[in-house]
Amino acid sequence: MKTFQTTRRVAHSAQQMFALVADIEKYPEFLPLCKAVTLRGREEKDGHEVLIAGMTVSYNLFRETFTSRVTLDRDTPQILVEYLDGPFKHLENRWNFRDTGEGTSDIEFFIAYEFNSRSLQLLMGAMFDQAFGKFAEAFEQRADVVYGVEGLPAQAPTVSS
Repeated sequence: MKTFQTTRRVAHSAQQMFALVADIEKYPEFLPLCKAVTLRGREEKDGHEVLIAGMTVSYNLFRETFTSRVTLDRDTPQILVEYLDGPFKHLENRWNFRDTGEGTSDIEFFIAYEFNSRSLQLLMGAMFDQAFGKFAEAFEQRADVVYGVEGLPAQAPTVSS
């Protein structure tokens, strides 16, 4: 099973970063490989918001959709993504957000995954490893656009096709 973990200090609050990561329907606008997100369900459970979402990832001729349960825990704050269906044997993703003062926060990103088939792992593994390495950076750059950079106002997000 492949894993990737990183912690980044960003110039935005934990609450701002949580809101940005929780806004999954915006992912196709800025997240590497993400071509579409479909929200299939939303409910309150044990004081947490739980989303069921399908995400379509695409790279060259490869195109797959997988479904996950996304639990938004605003109190912790933490976001847990649990795999439900698609091309993986296992997929688990966690985000933790911690204010560090002066409008900054530490963002922890963890993902563990394994494809259903060895051939798919050989075909897509390196590309997924590279993309996951850029995820935290993509969210930080998106936060700079949405919330602005210290001393600079926020810019209107651009959508590319």
